[in-house]
Amino acid sequence: MPNDDMSRRDFVRTTTTCVAASTLLSGSVLNAMNTSPPPIRKAVKYGMIQAPGSMLERFRLIKRLGFDGVELDSPNNFDRDEVLRARDNSGIPIHGVVNSVHWHRPLSHADPAVRAEGVNGLETAIRDAAAYGATSVLLVPAIVDQNTPYDAAYERSQAEIRKVLPLAEDHEISILIENVWNNFLLSPLEAARYIDEFDSDAMGWYFDVGNIVNYGWPEQWIRILGSRIGKLDIKEFSRSKRNDEGLWKGFSVPLLEGDCGWDRVMTALRDIGFKGWATAEVGGGDEQRLKNIAERMDRIFAS
Repeated sequence: MPNDDMSRRDFVRTTTTCVAASTLLSGSVLNAMNTSPPPIRKAVKYGMIQAPGSMLERFRLIKRLGFDGVELDSPNNFDRDEVLRARDNSGIPIHGVVNSVHWHRPLSHADPAVRAEGVNGLETAIRDAAAYGATSVLLVPAIVDQNTPYDAAYERSQAEIRKVLPLAEDHEISILIENVWNNFLLSPLEAARYIDEFDSDAMGWYFDVGNIVNYGWPEQWIRILGSRIGKLDIKEFSRSKRNDEGLWKGFSVPLLEGDCGWDRVMTALRDIGFKGWATAEVGGGDEQRLKNIAERMDRIFAS
């Protein structure tokens, strides 16, 4: 990336950061020792909450266990009024939504009709996110396979996302691209370029720590992506499990017992000044299981 010119987006980011820092400094003068940055806020995917009860009861459960928020899929079949009642009566914010159609209707598909369905799903997710008071939609932008060349996936997905960007900007919803095993954006340098080419503050990265470990080192990606990282997915991955038992078995270890290198991850996150949401994406379960996940996430963030 060039160093001699500052893009409009980088200028806005820099200006915003300076204003925010000035505001915080003024606050610290007025509030003595209260200079610590806000903590990372921990959340779960709604599907991980496998305790019985209504949505409200499940939201209250994760609140009691120390979670700060939740993330829903969209498009979905939820009753919007029930979702909003659960949010308001539990005090658990819905910080984001996960696009639920991007694997089946990828924006990289050769068929324009399939891509149109993907666009429609993304638009629905943005509108749902706005209705829930969320700030982001997680998106897998493309899938590269034998029938979808890499360059075509790049061009098609960017073209389709650009159709939706005005809606995201109008609703102040960030479209956050996740690193997944889709054979696409396999380098942090390319991932940064992909985001920057949109030249929009509505585009960013949803960094999945565990997904990177199979082919890279999370702390390297974090430092390269920098302020493009809007939110985090928290999961674990074991290279030895992968090698001994098969690729997907790499995920079958508890948080803190794999190869993510959480101390290095947290150092890198502090170095880039990350503050925001981190959502567990591991096997869910009952109250005891969720309590264990919350405790392990707290240990990670204290690394």
